[in-house]
Amino acid sequence: MSYFAHSGGDDRSAWQGLKQHLEQVAALAGQMAEPFGLGKAALLAGLFHDLGKYTQDFQKRLAGAEIRVDHSTAGAWHILQTVRGGDKYIAELIAYAILGHHAGLPDKRGSDAALTERIAGFKSASLDKAWQTEISAELSGLMPGFSWANTKDRLAFQMAFCGRMLFSCLVDADFKDTEAFYSALEGRRPDREWQALQQLLPQFLADFERYMAGKKSSPSDLNTLRSEILAHVRGRTREKPGLFTLTVPTGGGKTLASLAFALEHAKVHGHSRIIYAIPFTSIIDQTASIFRDILGDEHVLEHHSAIDEEKFDPRQARESRDKLKLAMEDWAAPVVVTTNVQLFESLFAAKTSRARKLHNIAGSIIILDEAQTIPRHLLAPAVRALDELALNYKCTIVLCTATQPALDERNFPQAHPAGLALEGRELAPDPQRLARQLRRVTIERAGEMSDADLVSALEGAPQGLVIVNSRKHALSLFREAQAAGLSGLVHLTTRQYAAHRREILADVRQRLIDGAPCRVIATSLVEAGVDVDFPKVWRAEAGLDSIAQAAGRCNREGKRPVEESIVTVFSAPDYPPPSEIKGLIADTGRMIDKYEDLLSPDAIAAYFGEVYWRVGIKGLDRKAILNRFLMDRTGTDFAYRSVAADFRMIESEMVPVIIARDEVAKKAVDELGVAEIPSGLLARKLQTYVLQIPLKARHLMLENGHAAYIHPKIRGDQFAVLQTASMYGEEIGLLWEDADYLSVESTQI
Repeated sequence: MSYFAHSGGDDRSAWQGLKQHLEQVAALAGQMAEPFGLGKAALLAGLFHDLGKYTQDFQKRLAGAEIRVDHSTAGAWHILQTVRGGDKYIAELIAYAILGHHAGLPDKRGSDAALTERIAGFKSASLDKAWQTEISAELSGLMPGFSWANTKDRLAFQMAFCGRMLFSCLVDADFKDTEAFYSALEGRRPDREWQALQQLLPQFLADFERYMAGKKSSPSDLNTLRSEILAHVRGRTREKPGLFTLTVPTGGGKTLASLAFALEHAKVHGHSRIIYAIPFTSIIDQTASIFRDILGDEHVLEHHSAIDEEKFDPRQARESRDKLKLAMEDWAAPVVVTTNVQLFESLFAAKTSRARKLHNIAGSIIILDEAQTIPRHLLAPAVRALDELALNYKCTIVLCTATQPALDERNFPQAHPAGLALEGRELAPDPQRLARQLRRVTIERAGEMSDADLVSALEGAPQGLVIVNSRKHALSLFREAQAAGLSGLVHLTTRQYAAHRREILADVRQRLIDGAPCRVIATSLVEAGVDVDFPKVWRAEAGLDSIAQAAGRCNREGKRPVEESIVTVFSAPDYPPPSEIKGLIADTGRMIDKYEDLLSPDAIAAYFGEVYWRVGIKGLDRKAILNRFLMDRTGTDFAYRSVAADFRMIESEMVPVIIARDEVAKKAVDELGVAEIPSGLLARKLQTYVLQIPLKARHLMLENGHAAYIHPKIRGDQFAVLQTASMYGEEIGLLWEDADYLSVESTQI
């Protein structure tokens, strides 16, 4: 009897043989894992992942019978039954991967879908012995030659991370082989070809030199310092790959210096791609645009879709999809610009759609822009993942920021999970001196300031920026400033979708250049990485890192006297900060008497040390992620699926709504009705028109007809689009709190 993996019409001669599929997936998975020493284990995972298709029931299912068949447990069972000795831990990792290659990585125990329960319930009698004549493999020598930890908890994390990498190789290889089969059957060829970074580096480096030559401006102290920073960073590119910091005050040219380092470091050490991770979608366009200008649009993948790609119809895997959408699945592009959410949640993912890219993260240079923004409640597991990437997966990681989050292991007790070996790994020349030379502002503490006080202050400052801690406060203050008749008012918060914010910021920058009135009231989204330069800034009390970032929006180019460039820190009596920010305010307060310059690297490091001491290890791993990867002499106990559900960088339950106000967005929404156009392609077109709003608010909007799922018969509930245009105001954005009302005009804020 012939056994098949995939059907293809009535003619069985066109079906894919099971032996062929298993061998091709094994070869591809092994090839993907070979660079980091897991080639043999990944080959075994590929060879046995569909062992359960050697059954009469599965073959009947391929022929059209409506039979439910579990085809993934058999391979996991066989590996666990067969592998012995020191390889048993790797055997368990292979078993997790095989069990999860469709439904996602399971937990070890605790549900019917868990590894222990599925293996216990498996009946091997259903397997046809024909498989033994078709496939065979050497089941020993699986343990990779890693730098293994000498502590039980760290070793368990490393082993679990190794399992994720195996899983990534298996599911990516399985998907690509299946895709290749159906593509050939249907006479099409998916465009997954990207030039390798190493082939492109001579061109990239030449393009970088041309770009920098075109940026040369008149001599100034600032430009001289930027040139010194760039030259010094480039001089460190031959150093051993691993962990680095790049500590440069705002305006010192971090973005270009980090890119130059990445290009030249990759040339020396052979890295396969450059990944630039940014904390907020509000600034990703800005950075991606710079990279495209330098390296070429065709070489840069921008991945930050705000629409849930995991809802996409899997049948569209067989349809023609654009190259960029395909690259979002596996990050095969030579340069990837993404968000921290995409990067870190993928590193802890259980679902196949997110985990596929992990093996392509190995061997990369990862630049973490604004590294201090890694959420504190996940800092310990996030840092441990970065450390593991550098230690065993040939990654170089650069923590790039003006306010380093003090992660040097010397700042922590021994073996602390948030500590990294950073001694001697600073890329910038003397951060203390740079901070002094690039000091541009004077910080003043004003005590309490009501909204009336802030409006009065803005009245005396034709150009000024006020940053508050909530959307509610920002809107109230904006309304009061409007009522006072202030000119040049701008409201900037996450009520506005990214494309709209980009237009607003372009207008703000032009007003600042022209000397026109420009009074911006914003939330913290304007801080990290947003390129604006105000003469005066007011910042509601927050952590010292936030104050430092706000200061980076004042006198950014250093053209005004320091003593006149005032950053005023105030407390808002009518809008008390949430408890977490209240704790950070207290931590900042303890720095005031100790440091004359609160923005100095020493003050910033001491502040972070104070925060870490106060919250403790539990506060740096609030969901106890690290405690859910356990090992002993009997084997592993890894809670992959539970951890993936809990590792959420943004904890509040927010969901997307599309705001289609311009022709680009309207056309993409119209195309939702064309079944032949893949959801992934349309999601990419619409990603900058998406607002994240509370789940309850979207429910009310849908219930009252203010939003609707567009073409649900084709797209399901993937694309919720605003229907009541008046709910979105040009100045304010979306007032989702009023979803019970008919229009914005009827609301009372």
